[in-house]
Amino acid sequence: MMQVLKYQMTFTAPAFLGDAEQSGRWRTPPIKALLRQWWRMVYAEAHTPSAMRAMREKEGHLLGNAWLDSGATKSKVRIRLDHWNTGTLLQSHWPALEKARHPEVKQMVGADLYMGFGPVMLPRGEHQPKLKANAAIQAGDHAVLSVAVPDSDASDMARALWLMDRYGTLGGRSRNGWGSFTLTPMPGGALPGETLPIQASPILQSWETCLNTDWPHAIGKDAKGPLIWETSPFSDWKTLMVSLAQLKIDLRTSFKFGQGKPGNPEARHWLAYPVTHHKVNSWGGNARLPNMLRFKIRATPDGQVVGVIYLVPHLPPQGFSPDLKTVQQVWSEVLKFMDQPERHLRRIPV
Repeated sequence: MMQVLKYQMTFTAPAFLGDAEQSGRWRTPPIKALLRQWWRMVYAEAHTPSAMRAMREKEGHLLGNAWLDSGATKSKVRIRLDHWNTGTLLQSHWPALEKARHPEVKQMVGADLYMGFGPVMLPRGEHQPKLKANAAIQAGDHAVLSVAVPDSDASDMARALWLMDRYGTLGGRSRNGWGSFTLTPMPGGALPGETLPIQASPILQSWETCLNTDWPHAIGKDAKGPLIWETSPFSDWKTLMVSLAQLKIDLRTSFKFGQGKPGNPEARHWLAYPVTHHKVNSWGGNARLPNMLRFKIRATPDGQVVGVIYLVPHLPPQGFSPDLKTVQQVWSEVLKFMDQPERHLRRIPV
């Protein structure tokens, strides 16, 4: 027996969901990939983060796989959108955002270019950033998302979808808040919280304990509570994205370079890598270390938007030869930075 979970999915910020031509289009594969990520957190909450083999076995049989020794399996979870339309935020209509202050460059930097570099580019000889592809999915665009799941797994999937609504983002540069969305339960499907027992709370674990595991399996917490911060309300995603860009610039540049031997890891490298003009020789030019702070743009009941910043802590992969004490020290400084009154952020429980 199957249950169908049905939602209206609405983007609260432009989404860079590239199709075969790298132009924005509604597609189910990125949604399913995101569902896998949050389902893993739900599994780790009920078991232990170290139970990787059992988790991958369960994941493979439930969501499909090509890696299990027992053989490839088709997904038992089916995802459907009511349309696969292309985005209507065209390259020629990209709304260039205000600039942010960057103390390490001579000029102000475009917030959209800083937060969206890759999907957003500055063409040679031009002064305003543009989309790299023909279009993006615009804020406010929506579709009906249906997720059919086996009865026995419906509660876990509903919890993963609830977490996606609160914290999930899709597409290019989504850790910076692009591709933020809401999931609103719709009639005609099993409504989470009404017909399915779900826990409407984040998956939390001590952020220092999380550093014992090298994959993101929980949102961090400390003695003050969840490591989830919220900005003041803004009128639209554009002004909010400028504020988030300034916050990220201020955070990164608070870690100064020149404290160690050139070519060796310094504190800022442990925030995210690569860093322009500051290569770590032993990591090489192709290494990628994503920032553990993630951004989400949420709509408010009165039609405004707020930014949510939350920490998903884990130890960097062994290829970076991470020193646990060093990583702990760097992220301790990050938490102090985020709690400073001048950041105008407040801790929230969910």
